[in-house]
Amino acid sequence: QELSKRGLGKNIDLHIMQLPVVYQKAKEQVFAIWTTLQPLLTVHVGLASSAKAVIILEQCGKNKGYQEMDACGFHPEGGCCMLDGPEKIESTINMKTLWKNISLEGIDIIFSRDAGRYICDYTYYTSLYYGNGRAAFIHVPPLSKSVTAGALAKALQKIILEMLKQC
Repeated sequence: QELSKRGLGKNIDLHIMQLPVVYQKAKEQVFAIWTTLQPLLTVHVGLASSAKAVIILEQCGKNKGYQEMDACGFHPEGGCCMLDGPEKIESTINMKTLWKNISLEGIDIIFSRDAGRYICDYTYYTSLYYGNGRAAFIHVPPLSKSVTAGALAKALQKIILEMLKQC
């Protein structure tokens, strides 16, 4: 919400939507994003509830291992995002370069190659699949006294603008 108030600049269309914590519905919405909006880049943001004042830049999405039940009590057939998909898909955004070249006030940034095997990673893989790698995933910490909504929005704005430079 805070990022939508800030925006990304005059010439950048920012569409913010919340995806459900349901595998199939999230997959359908990601497909709709890529087919209707046809974005240059889709950036997904998920909550890493265990992270304290740390933003995690995820490099790739994994196709298999989704056994944990979603909010409706389901998991994907075969524990898989795409039955015909590759084992993993890398983002065209070089997260390691981004991680090395960006600094934020009051929030650490780390680089990761494993977004977990739940809705976050599932959504990321699906978006990478439909968007030919033109997707990114950022895990953010819960809001707190040290990580306010304003500080998080400012950090996301800075990170996303750097991602767009790679596009």
